[in-house]
Amino acid sequence: MTIPDAVQTLERELREIFGSRLQSLVVYGQRSSGHDAAGSAGHDAHGASHSTRTLVVADSLTAEDLNACARRVEAWHAAGLATPLFFAAHEFERSLDVFPLEFGAILADHSLVAGANPFASLSVDPADLRRACEVQARSHLLHLREGFLETRGRADAAAVLIAQSAPAFAALVTSIARLEGHATDDAASAARHVERVLGTGNSAVGEVVKLSSAHDVPSAEGERLFTPYLEAVTRIVSYVDGWAAADGR
Repeated sequence: MTIPDAVQTLERELREIFGSRLQSLVVYGQRSSGHDAAGSAGHDAHGASHSTRTLVVADSLTAEDLNACARRVEAWHAAGLATPLFFAAHEFERSLDVFPLEFGAILADHSLVAGANPFASLSVDPADLRRACEVQARSHLLHLREGFLETRGRADAAAVLIAQSAPAFAALVTSIARLEGHATDDAASAARHVERVLGTGNSAVGEVVKLSSAHDVPSAEGERLFTPYLEAVTRIVSYVDGWAAADGR
């Protein structure tokens, strides 16, 4: 991997701050961006839509360290970097079961820039991944029902609800595909896989995923699509709920 100048600068500045306490610097999300070391939307509120995402592990992480980093964040954003994820070494491995979806995605798509690879001996427990997927699926279903009630049954409001919830649904579908061992950042591919594992001809999964990049959904489309969309999410919840028993894990 060719390390971008901005990441090389980041490494130098991190070494100035942490010195020998810097254990690892990792770039992640390269494949989802379509080119080396540039992820899709950054996880911070201020990063550009095509920000390079990094993860930092240090022996220790103090308020003084964070203050030193905070003074550089504006320059990092200007250089095309998302705000890095920072972990102290003692908390890194213990975070894996708390963020299985996030770490699973990083595990599947990362490159080491400096130090030891923090993911070298790690893997996401399928049980943790299933549990996180269930939380994600049930939350989506509850919010979808609540959102529909707030539309008062109006087709135009249902269309807005579908458009606004589609990106979260695409993320859910990608998580389910990863649970099935179909690791991909292509939501359309994940949607096709999920439709197959659900064993349904309901094409709402793929249709809603396609709308994740749409700004507007016609009212007639909202009226037509909401019911099969709700049914698809309901089936996903049931599927994830029974996944452990079905797979004997």
